[in-house]
Amino acid sequence: MVIDLSGRVAVVTGGARGVGAGISRALLAAGAEVLVCARRPPDEPVQAAGRTARFHCVDLREAEAVADFFQQVKTAYGRLDVLVNNAGGTPFRLLADSGPQRAVRALELNLIAPLTASLAAYEVMKETGGSIIMIGSVSGSRPSPGTAAYGAAKAGLENLAGSMAVEWAPRVRVNTLTLGMVRTELSHLHYGDEDGIAAVGRTVPIGRLAEPAEIGDACVFLASGLASYITGASLLVHGGGERPAFLDAATVNKEK
Repeated sequence: MVIDLSGRVAVVTGGARGVGAGISRALLAAGAEVLVCARRPPDEPVQAAGRTARFHCVDLREAEAVADFFQQVKTAYGRLDVLVNNAGGTPFRLLADSGPQRAVRALELNLIAPLTASLAAYEVMKETGGSIIMIGSVSGSRPSPGTAAYGAAKAGLENLAGSMAVEWAPRVRVNTLTLGMVRTELSHLHYGDEDGIAAVGRTVPIGRLAEPAEIGDACVFLASGLASYITGASLLVHGGGERPAFLDAATVNKEK
């Protein structure tokens, strides 16, 4: 089945690298006009199917700059069909080794920035309709040692999406993609060399980390008419989650 998003206009925050680039390429391949926004330009253009995403330098923590950007989108294209709130992340640091200001920065990037972008996008979408997709994380539904503020922000993001879905229905659909581990150009910073990445992948029931393109495919689905009755939902894209530790620790029936 081929999903055709020709004529649609999509914005992907943080869409120039990693998971965001995978999302941008999938939307480009489906025919959408894609704009990516971030503080830093990509090292190379984001391209797919002979088409290129347009980059805009925007600090998503600056509400006025975000509002101006979405108004520019409306002026240039007359519409906005898809917003993917992908920008986010945090370095690993235990709570006792950090301070409240570091937590505030994590909340600003991973919760407040998606809220700011969604509010600005809604002003454009409310007339013609659209789809907002939050990029969540399994960190929002389980303990996240080393990334506690990030996990708290992602938990809040999913709740926020549910409330938006109710308030903005039926014109604007709002859903969350809850991601597990994804292999990107920065995976080595979290998991080490190729052996480390492979070992971490074996902890996932499906046997590997996700590829950015697979996250992009899920976004294309939620942005399309095939998902026209899906709003306020959280779609798990985590390869089955994490194998429960007790299964490996148990001594019963190991010979089987």
